[in-house]
Amino acid sequence: MSLRERKKAKTRALIQKEALRLFRDQGYAATTVEQIAEAAEVAPSTVFRYFPTKEDLVLMDQFPPFMEALQAVPPDLNPVHAVRAAMLAVTAQQSAEELADSLEREKLMLTVPELWAAGLENVTGVVRTLQQHLAAREGRSPDDPEIRNVAGAIVGVIIALWFDWVRNPDMDGPAELDKALTHLDAGLPVRR
Repeated sequence: MSLRERKKAKTRALIQKEALRLFRDQGYAATTVEQIAEAAEVAPSTVFRYFPTKEDLVLMDQFPPFMEALQAVPPDLNPVHAVRAAMLAVTAQQSAEELADSLEREKLMLTVPELWAAGLENVTGVVRTLQQHLAAREGRSPDDPEIRNVAGAIVGVIIALWFDWVRNPDMDGPAELDKALTHLDAGLPVRR
């Protein structure tokens, strides 16, 4: 990245970090964009340049790095195994602080009513994008029912894990995600 791009990424990360801190400390609804801007030492217009809505401070996630990691996975892996490998690659690069911030965003998305509708739209976009990437890997149409089913199953497993992680923040989310995707890859057997 150029110096300018690095500075922009640093500013964006600082704004989101301060927003998450304020949301945690005083609540989502009680926090204003002006307070976020002041905490990040930027103008409110700068906050809106990086995050067009207040919801985007929570919802804008790390999906692009995941998609880049998914594209780098060898093409001979089946879709679930490919997603698992990409998730492992992305989480391995995250610091403990980045993982904690991710958990904080998930808590907000699952507990703040104002974020539910926006979050659902975000998940819908994630499913659609995942379908497109998996279809391209498999040489199939994104509308193929099998691709739709696999993408839906993957996202369903991830969402179920998010709920558990939010209820139990001491859980090792990345390790549990790996186990969950391994279980999905094995066909979801229920052992007796």
